[in-house]
Amino acid sequence: MSEAIPNATVYREEIINTVEDKGFGIIEKPLGVWERLLDNDPFRKSIMLLALAIVWEAYARWSGNPLLFPTFVATIQAFFSGILSGTLLRATWTSISLLLQGYAAGLLIAALFTAFASATRVGADLLETLTSMFNPLPSIALLPLSMVWFGLGNASIIFVLIHAVLWAVALNTHSGFRSVSPTWRMVGRNYGLTRMGYVCKILIPGAFPSILTGMKIGWAFAWRTLIAAELVFGSSSGSGGLGWYIFQNKNMLDIPNVFAGLLTVILFGLLVENLIFRVVERRTIGRWGMQT
Repeated sequence: MSEAIPNATVYREEIINTVEDKGFGIIEKPLGVWERLLDNDPFRKSIMLLALAIVWEAYARWSGNPLLFPTFVATIQAFFSGILSGTLLRATWTSISLLLQGYAAGLLIAALFTAFASATRVGADLLETLTSMFNPLPSIALLPLSMVWFGLGNASIIFVLIHAVLWAVALNTHSGFRSVSPTWRMVGRNYGLTRMGYVCKILIPGAFPSILTGMKIGWAFAWRTLIAAELVFGSSSGSGGLGWYIFQNKNMLDIPNVFAGLLTVILFGLLVENLIFRVVERRTIGRWGMQT
């Protein structure tokens, strides 16, 4: 029996296992053209709008009654004809100028109400009571009363626009302030911020999702109220807004121009949503990580 050699070094052959690459373990691969297009938000929405236009055209041709439902092509022709003649542009500018005045005034009054409600309990009770009273009240229902108070002029329409904007913005802003995280509030106090700094750096950023939601709702309410007010009020005062444009063309049974006026309202709403509110949302709420 042989004796074991102490501290002997044992050598063995290296065994290398080679695994054929089957494509497993690929973490990232380039997207195809179709996948990149589907990942593009404007492209998806453009396809959706194109599909709606095709459905519109098909239904209008199937119904065969242009007095009830004109084709999409006829509406587009009336739309560009109104732009080239300037009538649709003048009506749009009249409506937008009134809308901006009423919207700005509504935002200012809502800010004052919210500041008072955030500073005192009496203000909070007052805002909640007034919101419960007037928020369910349709703005257009106040038009006859505003005509008595302010006469046949733009002031009457601006009054109902303020009512349409005020309560939605004030309610959402106040709710947003109340829902700001207590941790954020303690951080602001520990940093020794002034009252204005506390509002600007803690309360407004924390409540901004609710504030922006209120501004969107107020804008939509104001836009609908304006068109409805011009349909009624325009026939009395001869104002040349989009509502009056639609009303006049309805009386002349020029239905493609009626649809062109409605299309202008829709297009302007899409532009405001995607070029203003969506950009503000992406550069504030999205950048702050408050929205996925």
